[in-house]
Amino acid sequence: MADLHEPFRLAAVCDGEMQWRLKRNCALTPRQVGWFFLLLCVLSLAVGLFFWLMGATLVLPFAALELVAVAFAFLLYARHALDGECIRLGRDCMVVEREMAGRLERTEFARDRVRVSSQAGQGSLIEVCAGDRCVTVGRFLRADLRSALAKEIRHALLAVQCGGQGSKNLV
Repeated sequence: MADLHEPFRLAAVCDGEMQWRLKRNCALTPRQVGWFFLLLCVLSLAVGLFFWLMGATLVLPFAALELVAVAFAFLLYARHALDGECIRLGRDCMVVEREMAGRLERTEFARDRVRVSSQAGQGSLIEVCAGDRCVTVGRFLRADLRSALAKEIRHALLAVQCGGQGSKNLV
């Protein structure tokens, strides 16, 4: 039987439930990207305007074209900057929420029917299944930590299922 006092490295206890938050590793928030792009626009257009006034008329249209390309790249970045997964385990259910490009997908499982398994291969994504519904998680976690996440989820499920003294500290 698993040691119910084993520490959880990847989880946190929040509002009486175990919670794993897995997020994309992004250096800038969408708001910061917007401010940076605004600064880049002002600087690039000022340089383009200076050269246009000096007689180099093609610099300004190329600066504008460059800003359109950079805007497209920043939009793609900002659209996925807040992507992530949240796995919450309460006394009665497990909820898996996945956000991709602003679209939230929520799947709820009865806690006592949940199965956690790794797909084929070391470091592969983790499947959370109950009945005929399956959700893959772990895409925002380093491959070498995915087996630890699966082990923690299994341990937390066991601790809640046993209802022993260790589970009071978990949920």
